[in-house]
Amino acid sequence: MRAYLDDYAAVGVIIVVGIVLAGGMLGLNRLMRPSVAASEKLLTYESGVDPVGAGWAQSTVRYYVYAFLYVIFAVDAVFLFPWAVVLEDIGRAAAVEMGIFISILVVGLVYAWRKGVLSWTS
Repeated sequence: MRAYLDDYAAVGVIIVVGIVLAGGMLGLNRLMRPSVAASEKLLTYESGVDPVGAGWAQSTVRYYVYAFLYVIFAVDAVFLFPWAVVLEDIGRAAAVEMGIFISILVVGLVYAWRKGVLSWTS
Protein backbone atom coordinates (compact mmCIF):
# COMPACT_ATOMS: atom_id res chain seq x y z
CA MET A 1 0.00 0.00 0.00
CA ARG A 2 2.91 2.33 0.76
CA ALA A 3 4.39 1.95 -2.77
CA TYR A 4 0.96 2.60 -4.24
CA LEU A 5 0.64 5.88 -2.34
CA ASP A 6 4.23 6.86 -3.22
CA ASP A 7 3.25 6.95 -6.89
CA TYR A 8 0.43 9.36 -6.12
CA ALA A 9 2.75 11.42 -3.93
CA ALA A 10 5.19 11.82 -6.83
CA VAL A 11 2.38 13.00 -9.11
CA GLY A 12 1.14 15.35 -6.40
CA VAL A 13 4.62 16.85 -5.94
CA ILE A 14 4.91 17.42 -9.69
CA ILE A 15 1.52 19.15 -9.77
CA VAL A 16 2.38 21.35 -6.78
CA VAL A 17 5.77 22.29 -8.30
CA GLY A 18 4.04 23.15 -11.58
CA ILE A 19 1.48 25.34 -9.84
CA VAL A 20 4.18 27.09 -7.78
CA LEU A 21 6.33 27.70 -10.88
CA ALA A 22 3.41 29.05 -12.91
CA GLY A 23 2.28 31.27 -10.04
CA GLY A 24 5.83 32.48 -9.47
CA MET A 25 6.27 33.39 -13.12
CA LEU A 26 2.96 35.23 -13.23
CA GLY A 27 3.80 37.07 -9.99
CA LEU A 28 7.27 38.03 -11.24
CA ASN A 29 5.73 39.28 -14.48
CA ARG A 30 3.28 41.40 -12.50
CA LEU A 31 6.11 42.93 -10.50
CA MET A 32 8.29 43.70 -13.52
CA ARG A 33 5.73 45.09 -15.94
CA PRO A 34 5.09 48.83 -16.26
CA SER A 35 2.21 49.99 -14.12
CA VAL A 36 0.93 52.62 -16.57
CA ALA A 37 0.53 51.61 -20.19
CA ALA A 38 1.68 54.03 -22.85
CA SER A 39 -0.99 55.65 -25.00
CA GLU A 40 0.39 53.84 -28.08
CA LYS A 41 -0.48 50.54 -26.43
CA LEU A 42 -4.16 51.47 -26.42
CA LEU A 43 -4.32 52.06 -30.19
CA THR A 44 -5.74 49.44 -32.52
CA TYR A 45 -3.00 47.72 -34.48
CA GLU A 46 -3.17 45.16 -37.26
CA SER A 47 -0.06 43.83 -38.97
CA GLY A 48 1.74 47.16 -38.86
CA VAL A 49 -1.00 49.01 -40.72
CA ASP A 50 -3.40 51.52 -39.20
CA PRO A 51 -6.93 50.13 -39.41
CA VAL A 52 -9.30 51.60 -41.99
CA GLY A 53 -13.07 51.42 -41.68
CA ALA A 54 -15.14 49.62 -39.10
CA GLY A 55 -13.59 47.10 -36.78
CA TRP A 56 -16.27 44.52 -37.47
CA ALA A 57 -15.98 42.10 -40.38
CA GLN A 58 -17.95 38.94 -40.84
CA SER A 59 -16.49 35.78 -42.25
CA THR A 60 -18.48 32.82 -43.41
CA VAL A 61 -18.91 29.77 -41.25
CA ARG A 62 -17.61 27.73 -44.14
CA TYR A 63 -13.98 28.53 -43.20
CA TYR A 64 -14.53 27.19 -39.71
CA VAL A 65 -16.03 24.03 -41.14
CA TYR A 66 -12.94 23.55 -43.33
CA ALA A 67 -10.74 23.98 -40.27
CA PHE A 68 -12.89 21.54 -38.31
CA LEU A 69 -12.74 18.94 -41.09
CA TYR A 70 -8.97 19.37 -41.30
CA VAL A 71 -8.62 18.77 -37.57
CA ILE A 72 -10.80 15.66 -37.81
CA PHE A 73 -8.69 14.14 -40.56
CA ALA A 74 -5.41 15.19 -38.97
CA VAL A 75 -6.48 13.38 -35.80
CA ASP A 76 -7.50 10.46 -37.98
CA ALA A 77 -3.98 10.28 -39.39
CA VAL A 78 -2.44 10.56 -35.92
CA PHE A 79 -4.40 7.50 -34.81
CA LEU A 80 -4.06 5.47 -38.02
CA PHE A 81 -0.28 5.47 -38.47
CA PRO A 82 0.70 4.07 -35.05
CA TRP A 83 -2.19 1.62 -35.23
CA ALA A 84 -1.01 0.34 -38.61
CA VAL A 85 2.50 -0.21 -37.27
CA VAL A 86 1.37 -2.46 -34.40
CA LEU A 87 -1.71 -4.02 -36.01
CA GLU A 88 -0.19 -7.50 -36.18
CA ASP A 89 0.65 -7.43 -32.46
CA ILE A 90 -2.67 -6.12 -31.14
CA GLY A 91 -4.94 -8.49 -33.00
CA ARG A 92 -8.37 -8.67 -34.52
CA ALA A 93 -10.26 -6.73 -31.85
CA ALA A 94 -8.16 -3.64 -32.53
CA ALA A 95 -8.90 -3.99 -36.26
CA VAL A 96 -12.63 -4.03 -35.49
CA GLU A 97 -12.32 -1.00 -33.23
CA MET A 98 -10.41 0.92 -35.91
CA GLY A 99 -13.06 -0.07 -38.43
CA ILE A 100 -15.69 1.48 -36.15
CA PHE A 101 -13.54 4.61 -35.78
CA ILE A 102 -13.08 4.96 -39.53
CA SER A 103 -16.78 4.33 -40.18
CA ILE A 104 -17.68 7.20 -37.82
CA LEU A 105 -15.28 9.44 -39.74
CA VAL A 106 -16.79 8.31 -43.05
CA VAL A 107 -20.27 9.17 -41.76
CA GLY A 108 -19.00 12.67 -40.92
CA LEU A 109 -17.37 13.01 -44.34
CA VAL A 110 -20.53 11.88 -46.15
CA TYR A 111 -22.58 14.33 -44.08
CA ALA A 112 -20.22 17.20 -44.95
CA TRP A 113 -20.23 16.19 -48.61
CA ARG A 114 -24.03 16.00 -48.82
CA LYS A 115 -24.33 19.42 -47.12
CA GLY A 116 -22.11 20.86 -49.88
CA VAL A 117 -19.31 21.86 -47.55
CA LEU A 118 -16.64 20.22 -49.69
CA SER A 119 -17.54 21.96 -52.96
CA TRP A 120 -15.31 24.89 -53.88
CA THR A 121 -18.01 26.79 -55.75
CA SER A 122 -21.17 27.98 -54.09
